[in-house]
Amino acid sequence: MVTLLFALCSFFLAASLLLFPKTSFLAALRGLKIWWDVVFPALLPFFITSEILLGLGLANFMGVLLEPLMRPIFNIPGSGSFVWTMGFASGYPISAKLTVRLREKNLISRAEGERLVSYTTTSDPVFITGAVSIGFFHNAKIGLILLISHYLSAILVGFIMSLHDRKAARTPYNPDTSRPIFLRALVAMHRARLQDGRTFGKLMGDAVMTSIQTQLVVGGFILLFSVLLALFMKLGLIALFSNILGATLSFFGYPFETAQAFIYGLFEVTLGAKQASELSTSQPPALIMAVTSAILAWGGLSVHAQVASLLAETDIRYLPFLFARLCHALFSFLFTYTIGSFLYNKLQQSANGALPVWLSSFDPARDSLWTLSSPQTLSLLVCATLMLSTWLFLLLGAFTSKK
Repeated sequence: MVTLLFALCSFFLAASLLLFPKTSFLAALRGLKIWWDVVFPALLPFFITSEILLGLGLANFMGVLLEPLMRPIFNIPGSGSFVWTMGFASGYPISAKLTVRLREKNLISRAEGERLVSYTTTSDPVFITGAVSIGFFHNAKIGLILLISHYLSAILVGFIMSLHDRKAARTPYNPDTSRPIFLRALVAMHRARLQDGRTFGKLMGDAVMTSIQTQLVVGGFILLFSVLLALFMKLGLIALFSNILGATLSFFGYPFETAQAFIYGLFEVTLGAKQASELSTSQPPALIMAVTSAILAWGGLSVHAQVASLLAETDIRYLPFLFARLCHALFSFLFTYTIGSFLYNKLQQSANGALPVWLSSFDPARDSLWTLSSPQTLSLLVCATLMLSTWLFLLLGAFTSKK
């Protein structure tokens, strides 16, 4: 049945390409332009630099230095901090690539790799604050709110994913406490460089070649999903899915117009964020920002396909990553809809003018956090419960590590 399903989908795609050649060609050009103008120059330096740093043993250095932080909190070896730093700074899919490289070097186990890639796969800050907030919303304050919600919810996903497959094999950790931790980190970095054995020129050449191969894979997926989305729009499938989802959202009291943004974001994050920014001005800003935040956290099926193709080189499974993306999207929506909207209102008030030294009148109800609507209040309670559970979980983890 699975073989038959794949065959039918492939035949349907091929027939659609023949029926709509102009649409397919223009969509492919659009995907190629996005990759060449934006993705290729933005990610290639990070890919090359990360490969060089791995060859020089920086992951081993950070592994020893940050082991006391990463293992108790995220149940990941200290070398995962290298992926965390690069992933948060450059965005998807570089964290998946670096996780695969750590797995190939046996610096992490399979379960640790699944935990690591699940919460380090995020959007990059330049895309959130630049393309989304300035390019789409024309408002820098929205970018700040989206950035805070995006990374806070990603860290919360890391706490939750630390519970994933806790009985699985772990990388050994036997520190030599006779020497300072910084000296041990330098020794681990030096040994890793010697074990690699490549000269710096050879290391740079391999880094460039490997990075370009990865970029070609990323570009191919961007082009493919650009064509798929254009074909689905031409065939009316996007409108059909939007109507079904819109009716469901309307039943729960949410605007019908948000459905199309969700459907676009399901496939491609840039189109989804742009569609969310074009929602009717009659919609509350909190809802528009929350929809955009959820789309950024989900990443789009194009990113999912890129990550899945990279993880297929190892024994790291895709399903934990899918679960983490769903959690990240949900948490981002809740954070932005409640706490984010509250911060946004405060930023708007501060932009209108400074507060005087002496207030002639003060209305506590106006500045209260509980003047939110019913859905926002419910979301706020859920956020508070999640944060309290996270705090209790950290206390339990610290107690367990001492035991």
